[in-house]
Amino acid sequence: MNRTSQGERDTAPPADDRPPLTDDRYRRGTRRTGAEPLAASWEPAGRKRRKRRRGVPGMIANYGWRIYAIPVLLVLTALVVLDTAAPSTPAGTNAAGTNADPSSTSTSSGPPEVTEKPPVDVDLKNFPTAVLPEGPKFSEQGAGTWAVIPGGTQPAGTGGRLYKYSVAIEDGVEPADYNGDREAFARTVDGILADPRSWIGTGQASMQRVDSGPVDFTVSLTTTGTTHAMCGFQIEFESSCWHDISKRVVINTARWVRGGKVYGSDLAAYRTYAINHEVGHVLKNPHEGCKENGKAAPVMMQQSFGVANDYVAQLNSVDFTNRYAVEANGLVCTPNPFPVAP
Repeated sequence: MNRTSQGERDTAPPADDRPPLTDDRYRRGTRRTGAEPLAASWEPAGRKRRKRRRGVPGMIANYGWRIYAIPVLLVLTALVVLDTAAPSTPAGTNAAGTNADPSSTSTSSGPPEVTEKPPVDVDLKNFPTAVLPEGPKFSEQGAGTWAVIPGGTQPAGTGGRLYKYSVAIEDGVEPADYNGDREAFARTVDGILADPRSWIGTGQASMQRVDSGPVDFTVSLTTTGTTHAMCGFQIEFESSCWHDISKRVVINTARWVRGGKVYGSDLAAYRTYAINHEVGHVLKNPHEGCKENGKAAPVMMQQSFGVANDYVAQLNSVDFTNRYAVEANGLVCTPNPFPVAP
C-alpha cells in the first residue's frame, strides 16, 4: 500500500491500464499514481502566486497595522533620549528657577533625627558673660610642674626691647587639651605674638621664643586647680593671669578648651585675646574698661568676664586688686583680641 502527498489511500490500477511513463506525471499539481517517486510541492496546489506590490501601498499591504507603529516608536524613542540628556532641576527650585515647595523636594519622611543648634546672640550687657561656656572636658588638677617645649623662633618685631619667652605645659594636662600636639600649641603661641596686630605692632617690643637660658616670661598651659592656687579665685569664674613671682603667663585649661561667652564659637579669637591680654601684663599694662560704647574693647579689658563695664565692675567689687579697674558707667564694647588696630 502506498500513500499520496495528500495522505489519501490510492490503489494502483492494473498494469495494462497504467499511463505511459511521461514527464507529465511529475508535474506539480497532478495526481501521482502508485509506484511513482515522491515529489514534495513547495507551493500548495491550486494557490495562485500573488504579485508583490511595491512602494508605500505595498508596505501597507504586506505589513498591515505594523507600518503605523514604526513612526510612533521613533517619536517615543526621541522623547526618552531628550529627557535623559536634559539637565536636572536643582533641588528646591522648580523648572522656572524659582523656589519650589520644600515638601516637594524633601527626600526624608518624618522628623529629622538630628537638628542644627545655631549659635545664640549674646546679650553683651545683661547676660552673665563670665560663665564658662559649655564644651569638652578639661584638665582640672596637674602636678604644679611644667615641661618646656623644645624649639625657638627668630625675633619678631622691628623695634623696642626684645622679650624672650618659652612655652611650657603643666605635667598632668591631658593631651586632648592641646589636641595631642605640644609643638602645635607652641606654634599657636608663636603665631599670636608674631602677629603685627599684637604687641610687636606697637613698635615698642619684639618677641623671640627660646627653650633654654633666661627668659622674660613663660607661656604656660595650666590646669584649673593650679591656676586657682597661683591666680586666686576671689571672682569665682575661670580666668588666666600673669604670675609675676614665677614669671609665668598662666593660661587656664578651662578657658583654652572652651573660650569665653562674648566670643561665641570663635575659639581661636578668644585664645588670641587670652595670650595678648596676659602678655600685656608682662609689659606692665593694667586692666581697663570699655572706652566708647559700641566700639572694640581694649585688649586689657577683662573680656573673659565680659565687655559691659557695669557687669565687670560688679564682679571686680569682690577683688581688692581690681576693685577700681573698671568704672560702672553703662558702656558696652564689642570683643577684640588685639592691642593694635588693623
